[in-house]
Amino acid sequence: MPAFVFSIRWSSWLLAGSIFIAACSRTGTPPAAPPPPANPIVVNPPMVLPDSLSYLALGDSYTIGQGVVEIDRFPVITTALLRDKGIKMKAPEIIARTGWSTGDLLAELSKRTISNNFQLVTLLIGVNNQYRRLPLIEYETEFRQLLTYAVNRAGGNPKQVIVLSIPDYSVTPFARFSNRDQIKREIDLFNEKNLSITAGAGISYIEITTLSRQAANDPSLLTYDSLHYSRKYYEQVAARVSAIALEKLK
Repeated sequence: MPAFVFSIRWSSWLLAGSIFIAACSRTGTPPAAPPPPANPIVVNPPMVLPDSLSYLALGDSYTIGQGVVEIDRFPVITTALLRDKGIKMKAPEIIARTGWSTGDLLAELSKRTISNNFQLVTLLIGVNNQYRRLPLIEYETEFRQLLTYAVNRAGGNPKQVIVLSIPDYSVTPFARFSNRDQIKREIDLFNEKNLSITAGAGISYIEITTLSRQAANDPSLLTYDSLHYSRKYYEQVAARVSAIALEKLK
């Protein structure tokens, strides 16, 4: 796994010693995940407007919008909402893939040369760490590295970064043969960790897990695979992201 070493003043706490926490109890074998799309990595070409601002979205299937068309992805909807408010925005640059864990995202980013002048960066990652039963301590270490990376891409300004919590797929039909309670508990543990790290860095955090759990009673929040989310869900996510981003970008 490639290591990232970044040098910015505020990030020294991110590189402090790890806190050893036992990974949550794991039993059972998860069902096979749906196959990823043929060309799942998305890096949208920028649509340049005069004095337009840049947005980088990092993540996994929830950022790429597995199962929905491009205009229904939450970063794209967020950009549209910001434009409606008079903020000149380029098309978002999205680096995400279905199935990626924190380690996978780090590995992909190590292959790329990405500018450090984004005015907005979002990070949503971790569901595949839980799904694959990867250790929580590993998630903690790699999430710290990704958060440092995100801040560097925002020109070293943590106020231009937004972290989103991990949605809970335990309520979806896909998880009907799994231990739903265990999935929920583990998702909560991963979110407790990313919230603690994010809050300690003074970075904005948006809780969207509760919203994802509404899919238990509202199947219209899900797409055709009964696992990933629909435009209806991403519209609500984008509304929350754009509300915070609007204040930052003003």
